[in-house]
Amino acid sequence: LLFLWSITVSIFGIGGLLGSSGSRYLTVKYGKRKCLLCSNLLMIVAASIMGCSKITQSFEMILIGRFMCGISAGLCVPLHHQYVGEISPRKLRGFANSTSSFFWSLGKVVGQISGQRELLGSQSLWPMLMASCGLPALVQLVTLPFFPESPPYLLMHKGDQEGCKKAIRQLWGEGHHQADIDDIMKEKATMKNTKILSVLELMKEPAFRWQLCMIVILTATVQLCGISAV
Repeated sequence: LLFLWSITVSIFGIGGLLGSSGSRYLTVKYGKRKCLLCSNLLMIVAASIMGCSKITQSFEMILIGRFMCGISAGLCVPLHHQYVGEISPRKLRGFANSTSSFFWSLGKVVGQISGQRELLGSQSLWPMLMASCGLPALVQLVTLPFFPESPPYLLMHKGDQEGCKKAIRQLWGEGHHQADIDDIMKEKATMKNTKILSVLELMKEPAFRWQLCMIVILTATVQLCGISAV
């Protein structure tokens, strides 16, 4: 039982590793909005599987659902920051990016409170608790199709200047947005002369070794500080 409990908890992180590793390739090929929509579908399927695990008396369904949740979270967490930042006007970009972290933390708090035995953590209601992750995914799945694709993605990766202008007008309203389009074009020109490193190349690059070590140490100490135990 201890082994199964440990696997159930940790398999979310394994799925997250796989999802985040493939996020760059998928976003370049299919776009951020489509990837977010697919991530929401995956989360809804995972929530349905976990919600039905008690009825079918199958702990394997919890393992599968947690793994799928991890893949969805690993894919959408970096995408949310990128997409929200890219569709926001320049004046609100910093604020919009900070809201992602705020709601990420708020979601953890709501999950911890909802998981108390007095609420959804009881013996009869825990399947609803595990299936509740599908609710925000469903909200985003319904509302996201009304948003356009990221303007920088349309211009930099698809070369669709008209589509970029249309998306900017839809997001920011009618007006003179040529300065923003020029900024995207400058970024595109800069990227042509910059080599995009893979994860393995990043780990081997001496110039980024200290920065990478600092990030690994900080991330590890957050996990070791007792927050998960609490």
